[in-house]
Amino acid sequence: MNYTIHQLQIFLKVVQTRSITKASEELFMTQPAVSIQLKNLQDQFEIPLTEVIGRQLYITDFGREIAQVAERVIQELDNITYKTQAYQGILTGRLSISSASTGKYVIPYFLSGFMELHTGIDLVLDVTNKSRVIESLKNNETDFALVSVVPEKLPIEEELLIENKLYLIGNQDFRDEKKPLIYREEGSATRLAMEKYFEEHQGKQRKRMELTSNEAVKQAVIAGLGYSIMPMIGIHNELVNKELFILESVDLPIKTEWRLIWLKGKKLSPISQAFLEFIRSEKQHILEQSFSWYLSH
Repeated sequence: MNYTIHQLQIFLKVVQTRSITKASEELFMTQPAVSIQLKNLQDQFEIPLTEVIGRQLYITDFGREIAQVAERVIQELDNITYKTQAYQGILTGRLSISSASTGKYVIPYFLSGFMELHTGIDLVLDVTNKSRVIESLKNNETDFALVSVVPEKLPIEEELLIENKLYLIGNQDFRDEKKPLIYREEGSATRLAMEKYFEEHQGKQRKRMELTSNEAVKQAVIAGLGYSIMPMIGIHNELVNKELFILESVDLPIKTEWRLIWLKGKKLSPISQAFLEFIRSEKQHILEQSFSWYLSH
């Protein structure tokens, strides 16, 4: 067999995207170039790696097995690079963080200075909903998770970052009761908080709209489709520009804490330990520099 690392990397991208077109875009290659390399790799095996049914590309069982091996091979090659740089006194490796969707307004500010200090680190930041975040943490697929609600029945350690404040939001400074409430999807911590709030204060509300991201909810509220309870940290510009307004309501804001969590007893890598030390030493400076508008509200 005479396949190359480059061919394995291309095949992995095709497996991840299930599309030669998307793979070529993410690899900054032409579709014909990706197809040629995929064919050259396939020529090394008598069993198909992929199959096309209709116009859809599918990965065969054998292809998935090869992809798993290829991923391990590439990881080991990365480790060679990391170990070489470690011997040169450079902190290297991969830092992986899984963040609840609203966390994208928080975690970059705690990462930027750290990444500037340690240029040999590869960052993997997965932004998704709370359920998927907890699942990845439980399966030890990530070093840290960023959440605003502590998961139940999962032993963890934590580092508090910043308070999370949720307000009722509209596109005018008063509420039209005829307009519906707009909810996040099932599994979202914001949705759970919103459901609990309205059940306690106004009884069960008819769900007229459900959207799958904070950004989608934000745009729907700006367009006047309805009202929602949203984290204030994600709507700063819209509040300044008067596209959104905070509506006064009893027992709001709902307050929780954004926290970085990891499995209790997990042996942290040198990179993970360095990141925690950075946060603990720089947290106050980061809050004052990047979140003064938020903390003063």
